[in-house]
Amino acid sequence: EVQFVESGGGLVQAGASLNIPCTAPGLTFERIAIGWFRQVPDKEREGVACMDIGYGDKYYADSVKGRFTISSDNAKKTVYLQMDQLEPEDSAVYYCSTVGEMAHRQGRLELRPSGSGAWGQGTLVTVSS
Repeated sequence: EVQFVESGGGLVQAGASLNIPCTAPGLTFERIAIGWFRQVPDKEREGVACMDIGYGDKYYADSVKGRFTISSDNAKKTVYLQMDQLEPEDSAVYYCSTVGEMAHRQGRLELRPSGSGAWGQGTLVTVSS
């Protein structure tokens, strides 16, 4: 079972930036897609960004496009989410996972996690206004 370790969250003011890493030491970074998700209490987890590790293609939810950037360091088995111009609406627990299917519908990035379905502990991002 692949384990994902997210970190780097914190409390920031609106307009600030954060770069949060997700490390997966047991994952082979070849021909896979990795996505960032976020969840707030009483709401479903939503897709934020996704990257095809092999081809480098990147996809974003409309709500973060132009502000967030997903990238990877394959040698370190780490995927990053650079978040700029943070807004209070970005406050959530952020998770990462490998992705089996992806669709972009009505501005939403719909990601279906692959693998065992186990999630890491996530990292909490809180943006104050």
